Amino acid sequence: MPYLDHAATTPVDPRVHRRMALCMEREGTFGNPSSTHSWGRAAAALVDEAAGQVAGLVNADSAGMVWTSGATEADNLAILGAARFAANRQRGRHVISARTEHAAVLEPLQQLEREGMEVTLLPPETDGSVTADAVAAALRDDTVLVSLMHVNNETGTVHDIAGIGEVLRDHPARFHVDAAQSAGRLLIDAEGWGVDLLSLSAHKVYGPKGVGALWVRRRPRVRLEPLLFGGGQQGGVRPGTLAPHLIAGMGEACAIAAEQLPAEGPRLAALRQRLLDRLLALDAVVLNGQRDGCPHVLNLSFGCVNGDALQAELEGLGVSAGSACSSSEQGPSHVLRALGVPDALAHSSLRFSPGRWTTEADVDRAASLVAMAVERLRAFSPAWREFVQGANLVELYGVNPGRGHASKE
Repeated sequence: MPYLDHAATTPVDPRVHRRMALCMEREGTFGNPSSTHSWGRAAAALVDEAAGQVAGLVNADSAGMVWTSGATEADNLAILGAARFAANRQRGRHVISARTEHAAVLEPLQQLEREGMEVTLLPPETDGSVTADAVAAALRDDTVLVSLMHVNNETGTVHDIAGIGEVLRDHPARFHVDAAQSAGRLLIDAEGWGVDLLSLSAHKVYGPKGVGALWVRRRPRVRLEPLLFGGGQQGGVRPGTLAPHLIAGMGEACAIAAEQLPAEGPRLAALRQRLLDRLLALDAVVLNGQRDGCPHVLNLSFGCVNGDALQAELEGLGVSAGSACSSSEQGPSHVLRALGVPDALAHSSLRFSPGRWTTEADVDRAASLVAMAVERLRAFSPAWREFVQGANLVELYGVNPGRGHASKE
């Protein structure tokens, strides 16, 4: 069965696996990078090499790389660290983000509110985007941080990070971007876009789970309050013994992604379009997000179908019912709700995410399986009978497919 859930996680590339294995052997680079003997120096050199590889993927200074356990920790460190540093020095207590952010951003923001800070969550446009104009309108003199993802993990919507960075260029607020979904799929220019803090995850780019990075701008220097204490590693920003095998794996994964990006982006975009064309042909299907969004994420709602039944029908297919990042979320996606998608349609949404080894045959097989499942379920659907007899999605769900969505009716 095809695996089309690369936005949730990716398999480890065999080249990455081999690079990591060399660090885990008795004669490999297993030393503690903090040690001064030859084993430690070899490990430290490996960590420096990996920092350069990761920085090369996002056009950033490798000296600003802080290793974390993943993008979730990187988001927490960026948001809590930057906001607390500013608040503790009386620079302001206002933060801007968006309603469609990942829980790894929204929940730290809730913690800041408990600490007395004020958070403005911007509503998205109908295609899910947050514009530079919206950020400019929300900026205040006491704004200390703007945190926005580059690519939405559920819909693939791409924010104008360069434009938002330009808005913030003459404002003292720090600019944090979660690039976990865009790395390796879109060009990223952290330095040129005016980004101050950039979160990355290895397992989204065919690297290992358990490692990520937060890039922290050094010129001008961005300062953070640490979340962890003890040991003094990484300048005290994120102490703890580094894991050379995980860091080497992330470095290798990013180096491969950078090399393949010029061809991989267009290839994934073509697969996404192929899948979209086939599934829109089913009728009463709504595209959630941008038609030309990130090339590896496609989110569709299937009208006149029970969401639970659809998921059960497709249990063996590697797709996700919305986001796979939170196993505890039972209700409709907060992202789709923010886009104005009715709960019934949001509940019948699927996220498709092709990857490095996905073929046209995989896409065609997935489209065929979904089509058969939808057709089987619609045979018992009163709503589908109404649709066939002339009702539209506005009448059935209260949604206008032309309002930021694309649908074939």
